[in-house]
Amino acid sequence: MHLAITGIGGFIGLRMAQRAIALGWSVSGMDLSKAAAERAKALGADVFVGDINDGYVLEQTFAGADVVFHTAAVVVEDGPRELYERVNNQGTKNACKVAKAMHVKRFIHLSSVMVYGFNYPPNVTEAGPFADDGNIYNETKLSSERIALGFNDESLAVTVIRPGDVYGLGSVPWIERPLAMIKAGQMLLPTVAGACGVINHVHVDNLIDGILLAMEKDTGAGVFTLTDDEATPADEFFAYHAAMLGRRTPPKLPAKLTLPVLKAAQAVLPKMGIQLPFKADGIRFLCRANKVSCDKAKRELGYQPKINLASGMQRLEEELRAAGQL
Repeated sequence: MHLAITGIGGFIGLRMAQRAIALGWSVSGMDLSKAAAERAKALGADVFVGDINDGYVLEQTFAGADVVFHTAAVVVEDGPRELYERVNNQGTKNACKVAKAMHVKRFIHLSSVMVYGFNYPPNVTEAGPFADDGNIYNETKLSSERIALGFNDESLAVTVIRPGDVYGLGSVPWIERPLAMIKAGQMLLPTVAGACGVINHVHVDNLIDGILLAMEKDTGAGVFTLTDDEATPADEFFAYHAAMLGRRTPPKLPAKLTLPVLKAAQAVLPKMGIQLPFKADGIRFLCRANKVSCDKAKRELGYQPKINLASGMQRLEEELRAAGQL
């Protein structure tokens, strides 16, 4: 098996490369960052540095590949539309075009549960409903997976994976940034009607397990949500982070108070050379009220998450301490 990975030096791409190499597969990849590319090269992958819209780099990366795992994307919670359109949408289109031209047989597109928006119903399934709720990340995650599925045919089987909130060693939004903010005393947990929202977490190794199962099966034009099959209130989720640092769980504040203040600060402070540790829309990501369903993956792929939150966080703490990050 030859696996090609876009965004190979990122959190999920790098972990997939590790697993694939451990299985004896040959792995190639591309990344915009030279430093990220070096991390993947150190594992034994053939890595090319370049932009996702560079056709020549994509051709080099996909040469001889049986499967493409497409992870390259802008993944911060908010930002300029042009960047999201160029990377998430046009980048996906170009990756699919080159994969088809290079006679790749399988294309696994990494999307997100954020295609359901912030206010989805309990146990929402792959059928939706869908909403972007005015957020460019949500919008382009949904549009990019539709672009990818548009390339599905007899020559290129396209599968979309919608992971939950992926945590593990190297996760920036769910591990590194919260740890830094808690340590600096900057983190607040928004509440709605007095309650925290939920985190539809998935340990990165559970996610990779599910993706490998999808690769094994004929899942062309298939869409699968992958989580740990549980939703944990945000205060309980981030209590693990606080405990690792010997701190208290971050304080709570009503979202209706924090969101407008952060939006105003986001408009003013950067002009003064001050950067907020997160975007105002990050508050909305922490206010989601409901669990998403991964029943389809369990039913059709035989997916069973092996790592629960307690054991995943214990493993993470050990990895962070071993890496000197705590």
